[in-house]
Amino acid sequence: MGDHGNLTEHSYEEARVAETLKKGSRVTGAAREKLAAELKKKYDSGASIRALAEETGRSYGFVHRMLSETGVNLRGRGGATRGKAKAAAAAGS
Repeated sequence: MGDHGNLTEHSYEEARVAETLKKGSRVTGAAREKLAAELKKKYDSGASIRALAEETGRSYGFVHRMLSETGVNLRGRGGATRGKAKAAAAAGS
């Protein structure tokens, strides 16, 4: 029923990267580029900034800044979208 107890090579690598990037420590050079690329890949796959921040042990602002530096097109906040359905219905009529 799955291998929840076993660390795959990928999850081991993530744990190692998160461990070496303690909250508040500077992330520079190759480590910063690697972290930025990982965050971009996960964000593009649907992970939220808050989830990425929790996973890496960094702040929301840090993750947001890293994503912005990589040129990611950040998603909107979501939530209520009143009026969009009305506007779409009116446009279709």
